[in-house]
Amino acid sequence: MKLDPFRASFFIILIPLLSGCALLSPARTEINKYVLNTIPSSIPIARPHSATLLVLPPQTASIYASTRMLYTSRAYQIEYFSENEWAATPEQMIQPLIINTLRSTRYFSNVMSPPDYGSHTFVLRTDILELRQDFTADPAILKITIRFDLSREAASQVIATKEFSVREPMQARTPYAGVVAANEALGKVLRDLAIFVIENVH
Repeated sequence: MKLDPFRASFFIILIPLLSGCALLSPARTEINKYVLNTIPSSIPIARPHSATLLVLPPQTASIYASTRMLYTSRAYQIEYFSENEWAATPEQMIQPLIINTLRSTRYFSNVMSPPDYGSHTFVLRTDILELRQDFTADPAILKITIRFDLSREAASQVIATKEFSVREPMQARTPYAGVVAANEALGKVLRDLAIFVIENVH
């Protein structure tokens, strides 16, 4: 079968164009993923208590409620790293650390979380208010602020509220240095949380 000259010319032009598109396609950028997985090295150990504690999933300010890693390089402006992010959302990573920290105090007969509501004496609510790397400071710092509300379940009454805020210096002005500082800062918050809970559960 004889090929039409026009169609032959079309294919000759099209093949280089397709090859060029493949060459010009942007390369996939590899995303670095990081975790929050630090619990305090020194957790206060208390005399065992018959109380049980329900740890509810943390609530998070909307700008932190994703895996995107946030930083500030200019006053009043927030930005997100394009090639670095959390392996899970902050609330997903922080809740099990809260539970493990409070279990390690040996104070409660049981520390549980949904969907295991069971029979519980106290409830701990958590609000993650801030988690960002601040490059406007010198040296750069990691800022973390978390508020905890402790309630007695029988009366549905808040018996104690505490807000913990840590400003942890970063060893370098890099996303990874911010992750290291975030783990250090979170360890401090969790240690103070353990003391706060033990002091207010009677």
